[in-house]
Amino acid sequence: MTAGFPETAPWGEQRASHTDRETVVQRLQQAAVEGRIDFHELDERLEQALNAKTHGELAVLTADLQGAALRGAGPWGTAGAGRELVEDRPLVLKGGMHGVARKGGWKVPSRVTAHGGMGGVVLDFTRAECPPRAVDLEVHGQMAGVVVVIPDDWAAETSGIEPGLGGVKDRTTPDRAPDTPLLRITGTGGMGGVVVRHPKERERRRLERESKALTSR
Repeated sequence: MTAGFPETAPWGEQRASHTDRETVVQRLQQAAVEGRIDFHELDERLEQALNAKTHGELAVLTADLQGAALRGAGPWGTAGAGRELVEDRPLVLKGGMHGVARKGGWKVPSRVTAHGGMGGVVLDFTRAECPPRAVDLEVHGQMAGVVVVIPDDWAAETSGIEPGLGGVKDRTTPDRAPDTPLLRITGTGGMGGVVVRHPKERERRRLERESKALTSR
C-alpha cells in the first residue's frame, strides 16, 4: 500500500511569511496616506496584520483596497516595498502610561498622528528634518495632552482642532519664512489639551549652544 501525499491547503489557509505581513503593512500605510482609511483604522489593521498567521487573515485587511492596487501589484494590492512609501510612511505616536517625545534631528513624514494618552506626547520640530511643504498633524490630547514646538519661521494652522475640555493654546506667530513647512493641525484637545508654541528662552539658548557645537566640528 502506497501512502498518498497530503493535499495542499487552500491558499487562504496557507501560512503567511514575514514578507507577506510586511507587504500588507506597507499597503495599509499607503492607503492611509491616500485617505482611503483613517489613522485609527490603520492602527487596528496594522496590529491584525502583524499578528496574522495565514494568507486569508491578511487578505481581509486589504480586500476593500484592491481598487487602489498599484501597477505590478501582488495579491495584497501593492507593488513591493516602494522606496517613497518606506521613506514617507505615516507616523503614529501614543503617549500611553509613560509618555513619548520626538526631539532632535528626527525625520518628519507628511502625516503624523499623536495620541496623548496618560503620559502625554511632545513633538519638537526645532531640529527636525522636514521638507518644504505642508505637514498634516492629527492630535488627540486625551488625558495628558500634546505639546507641539515649532521653529520661529514655521507657521501652524490650529483652527481644525476641537478644543474639548483641555482647550487649544496656539502661541505661535503667523509669520512663515519661504520654503519652510506649514503644520496643518486637526484633532481634539481632550482632557489634557493641545499646546502649539515656538521655543522658550531656555530652549533657544540650548539650540544656540548645539548649533555652535556643530559648526565648530
